Amino acid sequence: MYVKTYKTHKHFMVAVCDRELIGQKLKNESCEISVSAAFYQGSEADAELVSNLLLSATTANLIGKKAVTCAIDCGLIDEDSVIYFDEIPHVIYVTI
Repeated sequence: MYVKTYKTHKHFMVAVCDRELIGQKLKNESCEISVSAAFYQGSEADAELVSNLLLSATTANLIGKKAVTCAIDCGLIDEDSVIYFDEIPHVIYVTI
């Protein structure tokens, strides 16, 4: 997986994607998503590192089976919150 972090004075966002998705455009019945290297491609990371970063995040944007599974496994999201683009899971997590 690739992980990229973004920090502001109030927020910590984590963007995670499965490596093989970089550069792809995926669709569902209502819209299209571009898995941009500029947004997602940071450092390579394993599930443990991704989970630790997600637990610190105020916002997360995840795409791919491995990436979304990390968020489910660490209890941040429910499987019912996942949407799909060409059968690839995607979720955005925001704390309020």
